[in-house]
Amino acid sequence: MLEQISSQSTVVIAVAALAHLLFFFVLAMWARGDRKKIVQTLQRFTDSLPHRSRMDYDAHPSDQIEACLADIQDVLVEPAGSPHRVALSQRMRILDERRDYLHSLRFETAWNVARTMIEAYPLAGVLGTILAIGAALASDDQASVSIIVTRFGDAIWSTFAGLASAITLMLINSFFEPGFAKLSENRLHVREMASKAKRELGPADRGDAQVNPPSVTDSPNAVSSSSQVAPGTTT
Repeated sequence: MLEQISSQSTVVIAVAALAHLLFFFVLAMWARGDRKKIVQTLQRFTDSLPHRSRMDYDAHPSDQIEACLADIQDVLVEPAGSPHRVALSQRMRILDERRDYLHSLRFETAWNVARTMIEAYPLAGVLGTILAIGAALASDDQASVSIIVTRFGDAIWSTFAGLASAITLMLINSFFEPGFAKLSENRLHVREMASKAKRELGPADRGDAQVNPPSVTDSPNAVSSSSQVAPGTTT
């Protein structure tokens, strides 16, 4: 049993590394889709603003997100009740109901798993080598020392596969990590700007009519008609 496991350890590590590499590319496509959703939503927010930022078609989505947030900030510094603040308030009430584009827990969990599991490959390689030596020691052959030496040459490939996989995946992660971290930062900035806009856009920006119904107060000098005594009436 140990011999079968140890003989397949190198292949298992190589297949796991390939699946891990594919998972990183899936995360990259996932992050690209989330950035696109955020950019499209923010562009709808800022569609009617006077000084909307115009960027090149090949601009990075993170730069487009920051530009849209700067446009919203420019509107928030305008006087209360300005047409642009009113338009922005109306768009926020329509477009900011569910905020699916800000859901980040699944992506960040998947990225954390992919990043953390890189550390398991060197350990898996060493484990494959130990299993190969253990299988040789457990054999009934009298020349167990020669078997260990023979199988150790094959078992060392397990350690090599683990180390090579870890180094390769660390390079891949270092390539994708800045974009993934920037996406988390973009989401944080969008949340902060949405909270700030909701906090600063007051009733005048929402177009709410301030109707103060007249209050009826009893004057101390007022005399109710029921308490007046008609002249000539005996009490």
